[in-house]
Amino acid sequence: MYQPDIPQNFGAMMRLCACMNIGLEIIEPCGFLWNERKIRQSAMDYFDKITITKHQNWNHFLDCYQGKHRIILMSTKSSQPYTSFSFREDDILLAGQESSGVPENVHEASDARVCIPMHHGLRSLNIVNATSMITGEVLRQTRWS
Repeated sequence: MYQPDIPQNFGAMMRLCACMNIGLEIIEPCGFLWNERKIRQSAMDYFDKITITKHQNWNHFLDCYQGKHRIILMSTKSSQPYTSFSFREDDILLAGQESSGVPENVHEASDARVCIPMHHGLRSLNIVNATSMITGEVLRQTRWS
């Protein structure tokens, strides 16, 4: 998650990642205070079943992963439907900030961008709903096929 700004979405994303047995990377700064007690509450009993890695900023995240894994940006600005993209098991899905997506330099640094085709005139889905759909396709292609 790139600079998440809605704590409830962060809680739902933790539960999604725990249930799918995938790690969660957080690129700071967050738009909410990182209060461990509240974070644990938000994740309910899933907190201890997930690995969360925090990156102090975008550059730190890039230093860890660029060139080692493909960074796949989930974006409404892409024309590549996620259903026709060939995912790899070690791809990293990147979700933008709920209120504003990601800046242009993040788009440029991403190895690919995928979207969810939607009905004309509608903007976007909730970030966790969108991530769930795309994660399901990644897992179908890489683990469940």
